[in-house]
Amino acid sequence: MFTKTRTIGLNGLNAYPITIEMDISRGMPNFDIIGSVDNVIKESRERIKIAARNIGIELPTRKIIISLTPSSVKKTGSVLDLAMFVALLKTMDILKQDFVNCAFFGELSLDGAINRIKGVLPMVIRAKAEGMTEIFVPFENAFEASVIDGINVYPVRHISELTEHLRGDIHIPKQERYSPTITQKKTNDFCFVMGQQLAKFALEIAAAGGHNVLLIGPPGAGKSMLAKCIPSILPEMTFKESVETTNIHSICDILDKNNPLVTERPFRSPHHSISNVGLIGGGYPIHPGEISMAHNGVLFLDEFPEFNKNILEGLRQPLEDRTVTISRESGSADYPCSFILIAAMNPCPCGYYGTSRCTCSKNAVQKYLSKVSGPMLDRFDMHIVVDAVEYKDLSSKKTEEPSVKIRERVEKARRIQTERFKGTEVSCNAQISDNLRLEFCRLDPSAEKELETFFNTRGISARGYTKILKVARTVADLDNSEFILKKHIIQAIYFRSNNNYWQ
Repeated sequence: MFTKTRTIGLNGLNAYPITIEMDISRGMPNFDIIGSVDNVIKESRERIKIAARNIGIELPTRKIIISLTPSSVKKTGSVLDLAMFVALLKTMDILKQDFVNCAFFGELSLDGAINRIKGVLPMVIRAKAEGMTEIFVPFENAFEASVIDGINVYPVRHISELTEHLRGDIHIPKQERYSPTITQKKTNDFCFVMGQQLAKFALEIAAAGGHNVLLIGPPGAGKSMLAKCIPSILPEMTFKESVETTNIHSICDILDKNNPLVTERPFRSPHHSISNVGLIGGGYPIHPGEISMAHNGVLFLDEFPEFNKNILEGLRQPLEDRTVTISRESGSADYPCSFILIAAMNPCPCGYYGTSRCTCSKNAVQKYLSKVSGPMLDRFDMHIVVDAVEYKDLSSKKTEEPSVKIRERVEKARRIQTERFKGTEVSCNAQISDNLRLEFCRLDPSAEKELETFFNTRGISARGYTKILKVARTVADLDNSEFILKKHIIQAIYFRSNNNYWQ
């Protein structure tokens, strides 16, 4: 007997439809799975056979063939176990009806329990796009799957329960659709950062325009604390951004089970001992790295020069393209990685360069700073020197401005940008492409003269020129100015050039 069922496969973030064709015929007893599959899928034979036997279903002693199409696409993982089990029951005539508009996701245990899987959300989105109206998922994944409206989600714990439901003996209730709740996440607040007004303003610009920032200064100046306060002033995520970020976190299996939709911008802060695969992505199966898990949020790299130099150089292309393509012998995968990069570092090995406390030789300082290459340095929109906090600031009884006030200005600037970039793929000033720069970064004559003078005297790169324009555009937005004025250019130039450590 021959039957077909449908499901969804996953390659990176690329979900694609799979047709499961099964045939049971006369011949030497055999159970084979074909269609460009990995070893994990081949092992599904044993999981399916033993799980079926443990609920009282014996497979026929015949030739059983399962074909997964399209055969040109490499299929990995155990998420197809449940779909193949349903195809088997249908081929054995245990189930009578067709399941044209159904999809089944889940890994089988030997006792028939259906285990939690990774990457449910992107598969559900594709299932809906393919016209499927009902999906059956592991019980632990049902809440996540219910994020998408317009498709019925059935949470299943065991294959015996699923079999009885499909035969009409019992009814599995549909999962209620997830409705996000607004929760006040505890974050660091700028009101607890004493002094450092210049650095705070720079980070306000970074949050308003999506700009990359390098913080450089002595130990204890507050660089890490400043960076950790950034989530408190970032604008709220749109639903589209939430789904994009949730897709990545879903395949990484780092979602909050109680809140499966990511509504707070991610803040990722990996240790400097991280590997290239951990930061950029890779491995087998290919999985996202920290740069993708920080998508639509912040990637904070503390002790920046302590990261392996080759790993830092690997950031250059993703920072420009805001997407990363990881290619391996087993295949390739594309992951988005549009994030704000905040890096913090000391100016020398001991951290006290330029003061009487510094014990570093000139060669030691140069060697330390050379760990950050010129091309990498050029990709930061702003270089902010964070000086040691003075006693008068630490002992002051004055209340510092809270993050909620700063966030109001940031969101106002983002609303201006949303209106400006309507109809384009750009969402913030840092993403302005070369073909849009002339339209959106209009300078008044005095501002243009100021920028020309700086360009000719300092010999900055073309990338540096465009980054100054983009930062100036954000400063102008915060100032509610349609045109970039001279004062906006001067501020952008200052934040780009006040760092003399590499001069």
